[in-house]
Formats: sequence, structure tokens, C-alpha cells
Amino acid sequence: MSQHRAAEFFKAVKKDQALQSRMRATSDPIAFIQIATAQGYCFTEDELESALDRLSEVELAALFNPGVGGRERLVPR
Repeated sequence: MSQHRAAEFFKAVKKDQALQSRMRATSDPIAFIQIATAQGYCFTEDELESALDRLSEVELAALFNPGVGGRERLVPR
């Protein structure tokens, strides 16, 4: 269930520019979890890792570097 909460948090991040900025500003998993908890999403570091493992490279880029996804669609490789 908590992995589901992590996935819900990722969806919320995609929709919130300020939250995206906060997430990009840190690479510490504990800080990610603290930010998520402050937003009402509770999960552990292991559950975070599991949820991240389920995302494709494109989804990760869209989550943590939103400009990448659009460029890939404009310039196919």
C-alpha cells in the first residue's frame, strides 16, 4: 500500500512546479521522504526505491527533469 502512496506522490509532483523544484534540489532519499510526508504521503526508503524502480527512464526524467520528456518527443532518436 505504501508503494502505492509513493506512486501517488510522483503523480502529484508532476502536477506541481514548486514541488518539482524541491524534489530536484535534493538527491537524499531521506529528504525526499520528508518532503513527501509533509505533503501527506507516507512511505519508507525501501518503498521509495521500489516505486522508483518501477518507473521508466522517461517517467523518471519527467518527474525530476520535466524538460527532457518534451524534447524527446520533438527530436526522435
